Amino acid sequence: MHKRAVLVVNLGSPDSTSVPDVRRYLREFLGDERVLDLPAPLRFLLLEGIILPTRPKRTAHAYSKIWTREGSPLVATSVSVRRKLAEALGPGVQVHIAMRYGNPSIASALAALIADGCTEVLLFPQYPHYAMASWETVVARVYEEAASQAPALRIRCVQPFFGDADYIEMLHTVAAPFLAKPYDHLLFSYHGIPERHLRKADSSHAHCTVVADCCTTCSPAHATCYRAQCVRTTSEFARRAGLDPAKYSMSYQSRLAGEPWLQPFTDFELARLPKAGVRRLLVVCPSFLADCLETLEEISMAGRDTFLTAGGEYFEKIMCPNDHPAFIDFLANRVQKWLNSAAL
Repeated sequence: MHKRAVLVVNLGSPDSTSVPDVRRYLREFLGDERVLDLPAPLRFLLLEGIILPTRPKRTAHAYSKIWTREGSPLVATSVSVRRKLAEALGPGVQVHIAMRYGNPSIASALAALIADGCTEVLLFPQYPHYAMASWETVVARVYEEAASQAPALRIRCVQPFFGDADYIEMLHTVAAPFLAKPYDHLLFSYHGIPERHLRKADSSHAHCTVVADCCTTCSPAHATCYRAQCVRTTSEFARRAGLDPAKYSMSYQSRLAGEPWLQPFTDFELARLPKAGVRRLLVVCPSFLADCLETLEEISMAGRDTFLTAGGEYFEKIMCPNDHPAFIDFLANRVQKWLNSAAL
């Protein structure tokens, strides 16, 4: 009889808001070759010579604005998700959480489930969209660590679910109370990536950023195209919510200087929209399943200030799924499908 477990993996967080802890976290995060995909010597020079001498202090200050008594909001939410998902599934399957960077680590989570005798694992990356700097790096790291600790461990991986009806329905359930309030515009803000990553992920090298309207022109490249998947999530959500096309748009947040990133930029849009007549703004961040630094500080605090300073009157960020009952149901249903298929 196989003993089964679910491994829920998110991005991660520093252990505290101290500058040394934040520096350690950033070194692991930005040192990932799938995040800063430069030749190793250049990545080392950029990280150790430019980023780490200055950025940890600023990032630590940003984390201090959102830190809670339970610590990192992302980790605290993940702990709650683990507990609620375990309750929903019952005693037949274990639920473990891990972070790609920081703690609890993927290595420690795998060690714990292996020590408990688990032989089959459902890997559930907490990313609806494919990107090599998010979904792919989680999957690659889990498989690498499992090969080292327990080569016989059987792993099934949940694929990106950016357009799945149950994911869109869950997003709409979480957002519905916010959409019921008066608003002028809904901004879909996705995490940004370099444009180069789109071309790198396109195995044909003949579609992404090459074909006109590449994101809406059907292509096998969409299976690994982050932007096309974001466009799909937006269009499916808009259809489910019955949104007026004139009342919503997309943008991308978080970027590094030095090369073209996906546009339009969220911070630019937040400054532009009031000039276009938007007074009441809602922002939703569908690439994040749990609120974290990028949603709580970058959008809810800095983004709000940008919008109001530019002339906006009302700003609200729609909560991420976090540990909402609809999200727990979404996770549990996916796990149950795996359990049923594994039993065949």
